[in-house]
Formats: sequence, structure tokens, C-alpha cells
Amino acid sequence: MKIRGERECKNCGARWSYYETGEATCPDCGSLRSVAVEDDRRHHTDSPAEIDLSPHRTALAEGAEIVDVADDVESDCRAYVRKRGFLRGGDLLPLDDTYLAVRELRTAIADYSRDERVGVERGGYDREDAERYLLDLLQGAADGERPAPDEVPESLAPARGLAYATAVETYREDVGDYLDDNPDTEARRVLERIREQEKRLSALDGDLPPETVESLVRACRDLYRYLDGDEDALATAQQRLDDLDES
Repeated sequence: MKIRGERECKNCGARWSYYETGEATCPDCGSLRSVAVEDDRRHHTDSPAEIDLSPHRTALAEGAEIVDVADDVESDCRAYVRKRGFLRGGDLLPLDDTYLAVRELRTAIADYSRDERVGVERGGYDREDAERYLLDLLQGAADGERPAPDEVPESLAPARGLAYATAVETYREDVGDYLDDNPDTEARRVLERIREQEKRLSALDGDLPPETVESLVRACRDLYRYLDGDEDALATAQQRLDDLDES
């Protein structure tokens, strides 16, 4: 959405940037009575957000099972991604590792917990590998540490694929809004090709090799680098998408 970023407190007259704080409450006096100052409206979807997964890690260290903390982990991840976006005061942000890791953690732990609770058994399923992977996500997601594609257990690969498809969809929509304000025909063509691959990944329920899914993420990042001034990055994005078309 487009909003005005500067606000003024009706109580004490202080001014601050909503783009930076994500709050309509006055940072000086705490008043809720503020108004938007007359400036240009800009696309803005990102708010300051943090996620603390340490309580869940502590619970596991003290003997809890993953299924015991799964609902709370999901809730924290959901609250984090709800605040996140990729436009800040009209400026485009990159598709960052923390967002991807938190998205994946939310999807993967939900899949694991559901299957454990109903006793689903899948071919080639290694429970220890799945648990080890989830613990790695819990350990590093908040700091943007993502396991490499070749570390993803086969049983959780679709969860990663679906999580990344959702992340790419959110990112693509924000890039589309950015291009509405900053038209670029070539970038728009690449964005449409990213959309096609994202829809394909969703239609397959995320069931593509993690290396293939990672290429889609990298294409998004190439497009960002191009829009940030690296003209060579557009050709890199196009080549990645060509390879995905053939995969």
C-alpha cells in the first residue's frame, strides 16, 4: 500500500518516520494521537520485526520434543512474516535469508509435527535426519542462516519448496509495485518469468530438487541487483530462468 511516511504527534509536536519505526505512537511522549504529515505517499510493506527462537531451543534442551514446541514456533514465525515486506518508503529491499529461513521453519515444523501426530510414514523417511534439520533451522533462522540445498532431507524438501514459493510470491508482488513507480520493461519481463516458475513450484506442492528451488531465489536476487544498478545481473537472471525452463 502507499502511505505517507512522516507523522506528527498532536500532543507534543514531535515528528518521526513511520517507515523506520512502523509505529503510529509518538516515540517521545507515547501519545496515540498523531497525524500523517503532508508528503508524498510511497509504497511501504515492511515493518521492523524480530524473532526470538531461543525459548524453544531451551525447551528442547530441557527434554521437550519437537512436536511439543511446534505450535509455538509456528506462531512466532507467523507473527514475524506478517510484519515483513520488501518495500520501505518506496525503496526495494532484497529477498533476505532470515525471511526465507523463517518461512521454511514454519512450513517444515508444521509438516513434521502433523505427520508425527497422526503417525504418517513416508518412504525413505529418516526421523533423525528430519529432527536434526529442524534443529539447525531453529538454531540459525533468526540470524539468517539457511541450510545449503544439499543438506535438506528428502522428506522435508517439499516443505522448503512450498515455503520458498510463498516467499517468492510475496517478493514478486512487491517488486511489481516497485516497477509501477519505476517502469522497466526488461525487468518486468524477467518478473513475469519468475512468476511462471513460482506458480510451477506451487502447483507441484514444492516437490522440486532444492537446488532447482534455490535457482529461483537467486533469480530474484539477480533482479534486485539489476534494479539496484548492476546491469549485468539482468542477464544472469535470464540465464537462470532459461535453465529452470529446461529443468
